[in-house]
Amino acid sequence: MENKTKQKLVMKGHVILQSEDLLEYILATSVFPREPQPLKDLREATAKHPFAFLGTSPDAGQLMAMILKLMNAKKTIEIGVFTGYSLLLTALSLPDDGQITAIDPDRKAYEIGLPFIKKAAVEHKINFIESQALPVLDDLTQDLKNEGSFDFAFVDADKNNYWSYHERLLKLVKVGGVIVYDNSLWGGNVAAPEEAIPEKKRASTKTTIEFNSFVAADSRVEISHASVGDGMLICRRIS
Repeated sequence: MENKTKQKLVMKGHVILQSEDLLEYILATSVFPREPQPLKDLREATAKHPFAFLGTSPDAGQLMAMILKLMNAKKTIEIGVFTGYSLLLTALSLPDDGQITAIDPDRKAYEIGLPFIKKAAVEHKINFIESQALPVLDDLTQDLKNEGSFDFAFVDADKNNYWSYHERLLKLVKVGGVIVYDNSLWGGNVAAPEEAIPEKKRASTKTTIEFNSFVAADSRVEISHASVGDGMLICRRIS
C-alpha cells in the first residue's frame, strides 16, 4: 500500500469528496492494488512534474478503462494528452489492433510518458499528433470515411473549446459511442458561491458550469455525471 504522503501529492487538485481520508480509502482498497504497473510507474514519474495536477486521477482512469472494456472499444480519440496517463490506460484497454488518435500541442510532456508506453509495448496503437486540436478535428470531419468511425473520445484540454470539440466529436463518434469530458466539477467550484471561488478560477468555473448545462440539455446524448477525480461528464451519443 502506498503511503499517504505520496497519495496526497499525486491527488492534489483532484479531491471532490468531502473527506480526503475517504478518497485515500478508495484509492488504497480499490484503485492502487488494481493499477497496472506501467500506469503506476508513469503516475509516479508525473508526480515530479510542476503541473502534475493536470494528470488524470487514477480513480477516474479506472472508471474510464472499465467503460472502454465494456464497450469493446477499438478506435478512440484523445484531446489533451499531457504525460499520457489516460493515453496509456486507453492503450492497455484496447485490443492489440486498437487505434488511438492522440492530440496535444505539448510533445515535451508526452515524451515524459513515452518510455512507459514503449515499455508496455502499446506504442503501435498510438498516433500522436503534435497540434492544437481544432485543426486536426476539422481535417478528420472533412473526410467522410471518418464520420461515426470512432468508438470513444476523451477530452481533457482547454475548457473554452469544449463546445467546439463536442460538435466535431458528435460527427466522429458513432451512435452508441461515448465521449468523456474531464474536470467537469472543477475542484467542486461549480457548486460553490462565487465569493468562495478564488478570483483567478471564476472565469473557468463559469465556463465549466455553462458547458455542463449545455450538455445536460443536448438531446443528442445520454449523460452521466460521475464524481470521480475532478468530475467526469460521460456522454453516450444517441443521434
